[in-house]
Amino acid sequence: MSYQDIIKEIPKDVTLVAVSKTKPVEELLKIYNQGQRIFGENKVQEMCDKQQVMPNDIEWHLIGHLQTNKVKYIAPFVKLIHAVDSLKLLAEINKQALKNNRTIDCLLQFHIAEEKTKFGLDFSEAEQVLESVEFKNFNNIRICGVMGMATFTENEQQIRSEFKTLKHYFDTLKSNFFQNADYFSVISMGMSGDYQLAIEEGSTMVRIGSLIFGSR
Repeated sequence: MSYQDIIKEIPKDVTLVAVSKTKPVEELLKIYNQGQRIFGENKVQEMCDKQQVMPNDIEWHLIGHLQTNKVKYIAPFVKLIHAVDSLKLLAEINKQALKNNRTIDCLLQFHIAEEKTKFGLDFSEAEQVLESVEFKNFNNIRICGVMGMATFTENEQQIRSEFKTLKHYFDTLKSNFFQNADYFSVISMGMSGDYQLAIEEGSTMVRIGSLIFGSR
């Protein structure tokens, strides 16, 4: 499947993040030259290295687990941080965004899969974060939606069910905390193996790597 095939297949209101982790800059430039402007990396160092040599009009998304001590390296340029899973991490992103005179967009990552290895909040933890006094004083971050990864399984019903859960979390947070916030609009779910299901279940942003760049 080519990049152009994927672009044609994805609805206009769904954003494609080209997951370029481990791929050399030459490969990214091929896709860039076909019109792709949003790239997702899961390691801070790799993203910083690529950002320095790639064109300036790229939106860089950090999609991997982010350690607080690494935030400062990406704070000057990152467009969206997908995997925010603690108040402590939000506090650090806010602090570094302030230093760079920026507002950084973030997604709350939820643990929706059966696998224990995946990171993420459960719903009550997310509510605690959003209700906290500390959160209300963060002026340099913007929570734009939610992110989650389904279980790696052939069981389509299970994947659908997990995506439905994330969509439900989004809807509930929207009505309880972000009713008047137009920017709270992102449901980042779906990867190369399950993005069609994710779109059917309400995804607004898919993260596709191996289908575009070939398997690692």
